[in-house]
Amino acid sequence: RPVSVCFHQSLYKETQCTIPENISSWTIHGLWPLHAQSCCTCWPIFASDLQEVEEELKEFWPSLLKTKPYFHFWKEEWLKHGSCAACVEGFNSPLKYFQICLKLRHQFDLYKMLADAGITPSCDRLYKVAELQQVLLPHVGDRHEIQCVKDQQDRQVLFQVKVQLTQNLTVGCSHHGDGGLGPGLQPSLGHPCPPDAPLYYLPINHQEPWRPCG
Repeated sequence: RPVSVCFHQSLYKETQCTIPENISSWTIHGLWPLHAQSCCTCWPIFASDLQEVEEELKEFWPSLLKTKPYFHFWKEEWLKHGSCAACVEGFNSPLKYFQICLKLRHQFDLYKMLADAGITPSCDRLYKVAELQQVLLPHVGDRHEIQCVKDQQDRQVLFQVKVQLTQNLTVGCSHHGDGGLGPGLQPSLGHPCPPDAPLYYLPINHQEPWRPCG
């Protein structure tokens, strides 16, 4: 979630983090091969490759750092992760990789899933991770992880949901030998939300993104 990135303790630099005005919901963190054998980092990507999906990427996969232009950010994602999936049919170009990422974002609309169950961003209301799990389980399967970060007041705040997918982009059990796509062992800024601790699901403050509740 953009709001959680902006006040994460290790990224707390008021002048660097930004949440564009067009962002009002969850955004993409990444799509990463789980057991990539090799990454084709020599596979170039150009701004023209993403022209078809650029506006959609700005809404659902924006850069949150003022110092990192959009294309520079997307280029990093392609070279670090997308090129590692390029040997999988359907991912074998920068455009196809980003199109699939956007398709998955629409398929797993976490904001809507939670909102339909009455779980909405708030500065005051507290939730338990079990409440979120109950809502998300039918949609994202049991191979997911709800992650939190701590804010400046040492409170648990909802950060992201990592969903593991099979190689054919379905949720559920992984088949033997199926490399799969999803969070894998990628290092994360977040940690699993403690099952017994209440968590906050904070709203976005575009003017001061590092201070969501003023």
